[in-house]
Amino acid sequence: MRIGLVSYRCENRNVEFNIGQIERAMKQSAGKADLLCFGESFLQGFESLCWDYEKDKFVAIEQSSETMSRLRDLTVRYGIALIAGYVEKAGGKLYSSCVAISDGRIVRNYRRISKGWKDRSRTDEHYCEGDETGAFRLRGKDITIALCGDLWDHPERFRTGDLLVWPVYVNFTPDEWNGGLIDEYAAQAALAARDTLMINPIDDDPVNHGGSFHFRNGRTAGRLPFDREEILIAEIE
Repeated sequence: MRIGLVSYRCENRNVEFNIGQIERAMKQSAGKADLLCFGESFLQGFESLCWDYEKDKFVAIEQSSETMSRLRDLTVRYGIALIAGYVEKAGGKLYSSCVAISDGRIVRNYRRISKGWKDRSRTDEHYCEGDETGAFRLRGKDITIALCGDLWDHPERFRTGDLLVWPVYVNFTPDEWNGGLIDEYAAQAALAARDTLMINPIDDDPVNHGGSFHFRNGRTAGRLPFDREEILIAEIE
């Protein structure tokens, strides 16, 4: 299975731009990838919320929304499956979620179980976490999704003998990454899976340097350079 890790720029509260980036990646990956993966909250941008539910509920989207329908249509048009983070609204609650779409259908909707995505000093009962983990099957491959802090807070809940996809939003400097953080993330990923694909977006507020990685057995098997919009194709058997 050929999987593209997309470190493209996203803009906060600019869903139109971000969907355009998803389609751009699909066009560039035609014939090169079976699945494209984007970072945490890529659809709306990680800094899109203000922690006032009466405002944030208009930023979040439902699985049945027209926006999600557009993403479903893209997977049909380009014949490429999609995994992307987004802020989800469901039953009057908000979640940091990740959707997997293939052939026009939502095949998995995962809700982050760790609490680090929100400002807990300002949020109320509307801002929630999920409680379910586990693999789903896509293109003949079993895939587990963990979002950012999930793999630091609860690595035991994501152990798998198959593939782990790890969308994150982290804004360390390149010097911090190269000074040992890459090895720390690789070692943490190895607590859960042999093969882990970590996807970090690029944005400008605050500065995020991107740089996605393929970790295998606690080592870096592939990576993207920082501050460059590129797609890393990982071959997963």
